[in-house]
This record gives sequence, structure tokens and C-alpha cells, in this order.
Amino acid sequence: MDFFGVTAFLLIVFIILSITRARRGKSKGNLPPGPTPLPILGNILQVNSKEVFKSLNQLSEKYGPVYTIHMGMDPAVVLCSCDAVKEALIHNAEDFGARGHMPLLDKISSGGHGVVGSNGERWKQLRRFSLMTLRNFGMGKRSIEQRIQEEAQFLMEEFQKTKAQPLDPTFYFAKAVSNVICSVVFGSRFEYEDKEFLKLLGFLNEVFKGFSSVWGQMYNVYPAVFGKIPGPHHKMFNAVDGIQEFIKNRVKMHKESFDPSDPRDFIDCFLVRMEQEKNMPETEFHMEAIVNTTFDLFGAGTETVSTTLRYGLMILLKHPDVEERIHQEIDTVIGRNRAPCIEDRSRMPYMDAVIHEIQRFIDLIPLGIPHKVTRDLTFRDYFIPKGTTIFPVLSSVLRDPKQFKYPNQFNPGHFLDDNGKFIRKDGFMPFSSGKRICLGEGLARMELFLFFTTILQNFSLRSPVDVEEIDLTPLMSGFGNFPRHYQLAFIPR
Repeated sequence: MDFFGVTAFLLIVFIILSITRARRGKSKGNLPPGPTPLPILGNILQVNSKEVFKSLNQLSEKYGPVYTIHMGMDPAVVLCSCDAVKEALIHNAEDFGARGHMPLLDKISSGGHGVVGSNGERWKQLRRFSLMTLRNFGMGKRSIEQRIQEEAQFLMEEFQKTKAQPLDPTFYFAKAVSNVICSVVFGSRFEYEDKEFLKLLGFLNEVFKGFSSVWGQMYNVYPAVFGKIPGPHHKMFNAVDGIQEFIKNRVKMHKESFDPSDPRDFIDCFLVRMEQEKNMPETEFHMEAIVNTTFDLFGAGTETVSTTLRYGLMILLKHPDVEERIHQEIDTVIGRNRAPCIEDRSRMPYMDAVIHEIQRFIDLIPLGIPHKVTRDLTFRDYFIPKGTTIFPVLSSVLRDPKQFKYPNQFNPGHFLDDNGKFIRKDGFMPFSSGKRICLGEGLARMELFLFFTTILQNFSLRSPVDVEEIDLTPLMSGFGNFPRHYQLAFIPR
């Protein structure tokens, strides 16, 4: 693993700050087998920070689909196959349903506030409230579909303005996708040139890149050390502060104008709940919770879908035959004179298969987000103590050769039967699974279909470089897989 210039002096600092915790890192019980850890460093030298999944997959080939790895001094159990991940997250959902230790997430969520980083009763209450509120504001209903359709038309107008000139689509997609969740969370969309909005999206992009950077990964292993030394990871922390400050200002604005009898959006609903429980000392509805839960919804509702769109169009540039077949299906099912709607999806098996294959192939969050076991338990004849961190490696599910015939190739046929009908696969798990499955899965699936279909109904894609030069390997692969920067032109059809 590249140690990016960590000197012998810094290693000494590791030892001084970590020696008191050394014994705590020793595993107890009959944990699964795994590579022998080095003192303090654990197994980090055996994990390539630029290709984490490949390193973990190689270890699974030697130690099996369930094995133990030490990230620093702390042991974690890795699940590295579709069967192992399903057995844990679905068949033993209660035992594997807690959020695992992840210092970066702890820092962003102010020590476990919000819906992504919390556990126990706090998590249950915040998740239940968030799901109910999102549904009340249209998630999975016709009203949210109309919001996505409207935003897709705004995006088409932006692409029309480019006059078929090549562009980097990164922030085009971020602005459109973010506006959908912003309308639910903040009660309004933003104009695409709004400077505060662009600054906010820049912060968010910085946070997700920081999670996947080498510095971010090392912070997760040695937070006490990397929290004190200078480095580019502090730029990510500043971006987090910037987003949270924006949310706090929005909450303040809402407090000044909201009517408890007529909540306008997610923040208003949270404020109503805060008012109802203001005299309850153990309430989970307070300022830290509203800021961090809103951060979770805004962040997850922006970056994941927009990155999938950006990566997906890059794949279609590389596979023009797939794009052409999509055009044919759109022309047959929808035509050119009306906007796509979610009902079209059931009549468009090829488009549905392409979107599923894009999500499978790009493998956006390859390691998933760590879990931990909620009690002492035996799993596949191994004893795993309560609180042990679990890494359910989603890459191993999405690229399991038992599930997908060509796991390392882009092939929409993975989701089509011999008659061209769409088929579901157990190995399709980009949103994770079990109790911690992404609460915005339904919204994300709707957005992906409507945005992809609307774009390809109106435009053909053209690359300013030869197709052979398009590199689909990730620019960065850590917490997330991020596509390389590229340009494309939107040619009106």
C-alpha cells in the first residue's frame, strides 16, 4: 500500500499514540482465519489503497469468503461473496444490522447522529421518521415523479444551450439530481447558476472524494493521529463544516417562517417533532439530529445518483451499440412527443437491464458501509464477539461469477432472459441489503430511469475522442468508485 510519504518519525508517533490500545486490538474467540497482522499496522500493507476491492478479493481467494483482517489494531470480519453477504445481512439481519466503526462517518455525523451513522433506538426513530416523511412528500408516488420529470426538462434545456459542444457533465448532473432531494428537504429547488448552490455541490463532491482518498482511508485506521497532522483530508473536513453551516442557516430560516399545522418540507416536519419532544430529556429530535439527518439525505440523494448518471453515459459512449438499441426501444415505446414516465419502465426491458448493469458494473460503493454484530454469535462455525466490525463487500456480490456470467464486463444481458425480458438477480445489491438498505432506494431507481430515458429520448451521445481511448476504470477506488473526467457532446435527435 502506498504510504504517501509517511516518515519514520510519523511511524514513531503511531507507536506512541497507539501503544496503550495495542492489547485491545487482539482478537478474542474463534474469529475467521486471515493474514497475520503486524504490530500497530495490522494488515494495511497488504491492502492497495487504489484498488481496495482487488486486495480484499485476493485475500478471500486464500482465506475463504469469510475472513478476518486488521485495519491497524482493530479486527474486522470481511464477507466476500454473494452467499456470505446474503446470509449475514438478510438471513441474520438482526444480528448484523448495526452500523460499524468508521471514524470518518463518526466525525461527519457528530459522533453518530443522523440516520446513516447512528445505532440502537436513535437509529430506529430517525430512520422511521425519515422514511415516513419522505413518503409523505411523495417518495414512490406520482408527485415525486412529476418533480423528477420537471427537473429532467430543466436539464434538457441546459444541454440544448450547449449547441452540441463537448462538455464535462459532472456538475450538470449534480445540479439536476440535487434539486430533486432539495425540493423535498429544503422545500425548493435552486437555479443552476446559484452561487451558493454551486458552492454547496462543490463541498459535497469534496467530501465523497475525500472518503475514497488515501488520506481518508488512513484517517479511518488512525483517527487520533491523522486528526492532528496536516494534510488534504482537512479540506474534506472543511467541506463538511461548510455543508453543515448551510443546513443550520436553512433550519434557522425555516424556524422564522414555518407553520406547525402546515409543514412544507422535511425540515419543517423535523421542527414540528422537535417542538413536540422539547421537554423530553432523552429525545432524539434536536439540533444535532436535524443537521446530520438532513446532511445524510442531501448527500446520499445527490452524489450517488449523479455519479451513476455520469459514469453511465461514459459507458454508453464506450458502447454505441447499446445506445442505439436504447434509442430504438424509446422510439417504439414512448416516441418523441411526450415525456417518459415511470410506467414506461415495465415496457422497456432493455433500458431497465442497461440501468441495472450500469449500477452493477460501476460498483459505486464497493466496500459498502461497515456493519457490526449486535451480540456474540456463531457464523459459519466461527465465533464473532459482539461489536466486531463487519465489512460486507458489495463488490464481491456485484461481481460474483455465480451470479453474473461475465462479472468484469459490461453486459446488459446479465439482466435479460432468452426472450429479452427483464430478470432480477440476487446479486444485484448496489443499495446494500437487510436492515441497513439505503432508505432512498426507491427514489434513486425512479431518478435513474427518468433521467437516463429523458436524455436518450432527446439526444445522441458523441465523444470528442476515439472510443478506444475511453477508459472505464475508476479514477479513484476506495470508499467509492469515481469515474475519470471526460467530455461528451449532446447531439439533438
